[in-house]
Amino acid sequence: MWKLKVAEGGDSSAYIYSTNNFVGRQTWEFDPDAGTPEERAEVEEARLHFYNNRYQVKPNGDLLWRMQFLREKKFKQTIPPVKIEDCEVITHEKTTDALRRSVHFFSALQASDGHWPAENAGPLFFLPPLVICMYITGHLNSVFPEEHRKEILRYIYYHQNEDGGWGLHVEGHSTMFSTALSYICMRILGEGPGDGGQDNACPRARKWILDHGGVTHIPSWGKTWLSILGLFDWSGSNPMPPEFWILPSFLPMHPAKMWCYCRMVYMPMSYLYGKRFVGPITPLILQLREELFIQPYNEINWKKVRHLCAKEDIYYPHPWIQDLLWDSLYISTEPILTLWPFNKLIRKKALQVTMKHIHYEDENSRYITIGCVEKVLCMLACWVEDPNGDYFKKHLARVPDYLWVAEDGMKMQSFGSQEWDTGFAIQALLATNLTDEIGPTLARGHDFIKKSQVKDNPSGDFKSMHRHISKGSWTFSDQDHGWQVSDCTAEGLKCCLLLSMMPSEIVGGKMEPERLYDSVNVLLSLQSKNGGLSAWEPAGAAEWLELLNPTEFFADIVIEREYVECTSSAIQALVLFKKLHPGHRKKEIEHFITNAIHYLENLQMPDGSWYGNWGVCFTYGTWFAVGGLAAAGKTFSTCAAMRKAVSFLLTTQRENGGWGESYLSCPQKVTK
Repeated sequence: MWKLKVAEGGDSSAYIYSTNNFVGRQTWEFDPDAGTPEERAEVEEARLHFYNNRYQVKPNGDLLWRMQFLREKKFKQTIPPVKIEDCEVITHEKTTDALRRSVHFFSALQASDGHWPAENAGPLFFLPPLVICMYITGHLNSVFPEEHRKEILRYIYYHQNEDGGWGLHVEGHSTMFSTALSYICMRILGEGPGDGGQDNACPRARKWILDHGGVTHIPSWGKTWLSILGLFDWSGSNPMPPEFWILPSFLPMHPAKMWCYCRMVYMPMSYLYGKRFVGPITPLILQLREELFIQPYNEINWKKVRHLCAKEDIYYPHPWIQDLLWDSLYISTEPILTLWPFNKLIRKKALQVTMKHIHYEDENSRYITIGCVEKVLCMLACWVEDPNGDYFKKHLARVPDYLWVAEDGMKMQSFGSQEWDTGFAIQALLATNLTDEIGPTLARGHDFIKKSQVKDNPSGDFKSMHRHISKGSWTFSDQDHGWQVSDCTAEGLKCCLLLSMMPSEIVGGKMEPERLYDSVNVLLSLQSKNGGLSAWEPAGAAEWLELLNPTEFFADIVIEREYVECTSSAIQALVLFKKLHPGHRKKEIEHFITNAIHYLENLQMPDGSWYGNWGVCFTYGTWFAVGGLAAAGKTFSTCAAMRKAVSFLLTTQRENGGWGESYLSCPQKVTK
């Protein structure tokens, strides 16, 4: 059976290290001898239930770790369920009983280090590149033993759409990008093209690919991975010159101006492109060349496929000016940079600088990197630089941090959400007013939050490495990750402030004021002139840079921008901070809150809602915005934005009394 391990560093290897003794780390381990027959049967039943309902309910219930925790803690629900009959008056007593029942169950799901585990996945293009990377580097079997491969295949099978393809995410329509990568992943893991995979997964996938033009129509990220694997020629991709990293930083298109996730993806991509790296051409690669194209591989005109993309993959159609830019680089610049002496004078220097940035980011995230797409690319770049080097070995040691197992199989997470989830869990528990019953739960959660705060800025001259301050922040996941996030910082700060008002003998000692001040400093540093708060780094790059967005299936990824959720979280945290610490930067905080309120009011949609960037979608954004306005003293009677928000919520309430929204609200930007 699979078992979730918490706050463990693995073996005593010199290739893995932590800033806080691995607090918050989540890894899965398979024990062939674990579990009783009844427990194993329960797991199989959960898997079968998901499989039988996979087309109706796409996300999993994340049941395996819950079963494990409840079993290990011998949890038995002793509070009887509350039933409310039709027309029955809902009493305070019954409401409290229902609340106590939920609180005791939820407390039992807390991990030993104080956080609440959870899967943070869904996109279906995360996992295949990791498998591809392990195949290229020769570490497939050591990183993915038999049981790992079995669960990876389960995940692929269980999320194949009825038409044979895979979506960008588990809810999505089939796309060339995810379908081609999933097919290649199955083939690498040993499934055959003719009848391989559960429910003939391989032939169904191959038919979808060929029916949609073959993999010459894969979007740009796919072209990159296929070029790396030897299934595409690099001349079939638009240029990603590493020379961008040696441009003067004052130029508007310098990578320092890019959104951090975009920057961190194209950093290793540009290194691999600049090296024109291609993995070993194995018999499997030769077979795939015959399976994935509608014409013979050696007859493909690679220059003509650069701009091809299946219509199913296009969310952001490239403007003509961008295609003109890529064509100019392709025709006039790239041929020069690859010829002597420019390949020695310029390209070699650019590759060295790019790799310097890769190593810096790796070291400052303990080889976790900012996210899973970046993780695999940086890891492969380190292997290309030195297959036997310590950099690559340190990357391998952190692969387990990304893997998650549930009843639908093994997947790769974007990364964990430990701090984010725990912050809201603690606030929810505090809101119940049942704290006298859950003191140990609150104390463990408080301890986790305190231990997860980032204690230092990135190393060295971090500004020259295009990094922002992080001291005093919280990440989305754990301290080792290292990347500050404004709303995570605000929610962490809010928790520490709320718990500071409670007896220390119940919830543990207060966080030191200096550490609270560091958090405030991070929040104040991320407010833009318009009053909104960015997430990772200060916003301010020119909006026109979005015209250079090289992806086809994402929009608004080139520059950092402000967000409703981050702004609201910061308002709530700073209002509480000002109340408890009125002498610290009072005028700055008041100015911050005033401008942030104006930002929220100006961003409200005509129907009274706010667009949510980090959840689904208008309901989510409105919840955050209203919370921020309310914390600042805005009420229904004094604030027009609050009245419009209430009108929106009343209009969208469903007949059963709840609220619900489709993920389609996000891409279509209309309430669904």
